[in-house]
Amino acid sequence: MNNSFSESYKKAGVDVTAGYKSVELMKQHIARTMIPGVLDGIGGFGGLFELDLTGISKPVLVSGTDGVGTKIKIAFIMDKHDTVGIDCVAMCVNDIICCGAKPQFFLDYIACGKNIPEKIANIVSGVAEGCVQAECALVGGETAEHPGLMPEDEYDLAGFSVGVVDKDKILKPDTQKAGDVLIAIKSSGVHSNGFSLVRSVFDVNEEKLNMHFDDLGATLGETLLTPTRIYVKAVMSLLKAVNVKSISHITGGGFYENIPRSLPKNLAAKIERNAVQVLPIFDLIKRCGDIPERDMFNTFNMGVGMVVCVDKNDADKAVAAIKAAGEDAYILGELVESEEGVIIC
Repeated sequence: MNNSFSESYKKAGVDVTAGYKSVELMKQHIARTMIPGVLDGIGGFGGLFELDLTGISKPVLVSGTDGVGTKIKIAFIMDKHDTVGIDCVAMCVNDIICCGAKPQFFLDYIACGKNIPEKIANIVSGVAEGCVQAECALVGGETAEHPGLMPEDEYDLAGFSVGVVDKDKILKPDTQKAGDVLIAIKSSGVHSNGFSLVRSVFDVNEEKLNMHFDDLGATLGETLLTPTRIYVKAVMSLLKAVNVKSISHITGGGFYENIPRSLPKNLAAKIERNAVQVLPIFDLIKRCGDIPERDMFNTFNMGVGMVVCVDKNDADKAVAAIKAAGEDAYILGELVESEEGVIIC
């Protein structure tokens, strides 16, 4: 047990002993994420990780950082904190894999108004689950108590991840050409983007989040808190199966902002509107908020978590590989010669 204690600091609103208890409670969750390469446990001043570079001749480190955004407000209202950590990991590792890198380790950062050890450990349990799904290690993190900066019952959560890829295997969008096929990998729901609009549309409170919708097959709150899918295993399997030309993670900005990030300027993604398998939650948001369809596709993932580009001759094999890895996928459209970026018709 740590003997460090400051009565003066506690009177100012920071209880260091709560921090020590949080660390003790979260150790069991962190232990689940230990993989070969981890050289040190929780504690100390830095997380140590030894890269396994077997088969990698020119290692390139790829990093990603993100948070959960205002989705975290839903967790506050529902007093459910064990899933937002999955979202946090997902938002980082799903970006990293877009260039072909495999995530190696993750660190989290939790800022809270008051450190309630059981709540912090609950949050970290979700982070650990996300790391297990992403097959990466949780090598450290930080919990900061900020009295006076935010309400005692609120917190914010962000994370940072590092992956590695052989330089010669980094995905090269300039290899794409007209006629290449776009494949959608399904999302699990809203994921972790657009929640400022979601909260505005539903004017969320506890009563509304507890409302059951037949179209959703669940309450609104349960649906909105559904964790972001982590696509690491599926994408790693896909990369072994076919020549992948580009991958887009559909986050904030929806189709119109994210897909063009992985395209040359002379090519556009032509997507058949009827091909998009829109999830019921998005139909509900559109209807309740009277939101134009273009705005929906420019804000949300609409049921598509990732968009993968492959040669048309590899399309069926790619879909099969994604499904074999546990995700659902289907043909979304193709690349055409245009500078419009995204064409939905």
